[in-house]
Amino acid sequence: MQEILNDPLLQGFFHDFINQQITLATGAVWLLIAIAFSIIGGALGGVILAGKDLGLRLSAMIGGLYGPAAIIPAATLGLALIAFGLA
Repeated sequence: MQEILNDPLLQGFFHDFINQQITLATGAVWLLIAIAFSIIGGALGGVILAGKDLGLRLSAMIGGLYGPAAIIPAATLGLALIAFGLA
């Protein structure tokens, strides 16, 4: 475990991640975090909007699939703008 934590590559990643510097690796992690939250939010939104009509499971599955459809391009564009200093 000490070998993994003392790896200079991993220490550099954690340093960039904690200090909010957007690199290719930290951007990918932030994108994965955004996708996970969008799946959860889409599923909850689907249950709230169509739970009675379609059933809870089906509406959660459909919402979970459609949730990331808007977040992935928006998060990618936002991370790119922040990384290049345009925002």
